[in-house]
Amino acid sequence: MAHPYEFDGGLVVSIPVKDIKASIAWYGEMLGFELDYLMEDWGWAELKSSVARVSVGLSQVETPKVGEMTPVFGVKDIEASFAFLQSKGVRTDGAIRDLGMVKLLTFYDPDGNVLMHYQSMQPA
Repeated sequence: MAHPYEFDGGLVVSIPVKDIKASIAWYGEMLGFELDYLMEDWGWAELKSSVARVSVGLSQVETPKVGEMTPVFGVKDIEASFAFLQSKGVRTDGAIRDLGMVKLLTFYDPDGNVLMHYQSMQPA
């Protein structure tokens, strides 16, 4: 069965942390992840793993909750994924957010688990 939108092969696991700079250092030292970029104003960092197109995103929050990770799947057309999810009655967290370099869509599975799609706006 063909799916109405296509994944692009990327995956980011978003992990809430209290101190983003300390966490960048920890993930670098303990797991060998390399800092790809840091957006201090947004409280976001992305680290490359040794697995192609699989990254860890660190999201700085005041009080991180253990086990509260979010898989963020790359898609080729986020508008198509949004339209499909809406047509199926999937709960979303509002509209697509455009951050310039990336577009994000937050949605929920039937148990309330958070999932996201992203579409990179960076040239390939």
